[in-house]
Amino acid sequence: MPELPEVETAKNGITPYLEGYLIEKIIVRQPKLRWEVSPQLAQISQQKITALSRRAKYLIIHTEQGYIIGHLGMSGSVRIVSARDPVDKHDHLDIVMNNGKIMRYNDPRRFGAWLWSANLDEFHLFLKLGPEPLSDEFNAEYLFKKSRKKQTPVKNFLMDNSVVVGVGNIYANETLFMCGLHPEKITAKLTKAQCALLVEKIKQELKRAIEQGGTTLKDFLQPDGRPGYFAQELQIYGKKGAPCPNCGTKIESLVVAQRNSYFCPKCQKK
Repeated sequence: MPELPEVETAKNGITPYLEGYLIEKIIVRQPKLRWEVSPQLAQISQQKITALSRRAKYLIIHTEQGYIIGHLGMSGSVRIVSARDPVDKHDHLDIVMNNGKIMRYNDPRRFGAWLWSANLDEFHLFLKLGPEPLSDEFNAEYLFKKSRKKQTPVKNFLMDNSVVVGVGNIYANETLFMCGLHPEKITAKLTKAQCALLVEKIKQELKRAIEQGGTTLKDFLQPDGRPGYFAQELQIYGKKGAPCPNCGTKIESLVVAQRNSYFCPKCQKK
């Protein structure tokens, strides 16, 4: 699944080809995604794209009349193509621009979404989202306050979008390792110092991933068609049985909230 850095990378990659240009039309080949593609999209014509932004893992295309909101789901990707490029089997949506470019959405598993909203403040999927992890609002004081009385494992807590958005499975694993915290540690037992360290490392790791173009996942393609190369620098995720980069102990795994969790039993004692 594309993580927050992948979505940020995709946004940055397509912005030069969309921002400031007119949408000539939107071609919807397959409306049945995670949710039905908003019918308003197929009616858009000669609308100027004024900006692109991101909220959590949602890609937001700002137009003069409203907002096109995309989610890449489990296997989705966006790329820039031209009209002469052939359409692949899983190319479900095209945003055709007046500069000869097309933003093409590909999604083999069809678990993404393309929706329309006239007002972002009232968009139903955004109403309960927590702060952005790279914002000033996400700080040690906030996280410590949120953690009180929480009896859930800390990994679940970090991946809860109502607490903070965009900390997916990969980055939750990496951050907990860097902080020396076991993924099953009870959230309410976090100290203020541990919350401060978590905030610091979450911001650090996400910034680093964004700078390097996102994490390599088999289903993700950067907009120019080249895979990212950040995954090879991950310290612990997906490395069960490999030596811990800190102490050499074999990395172990367990399932927390139905997701694989990787940890060093020596560095991250429960």
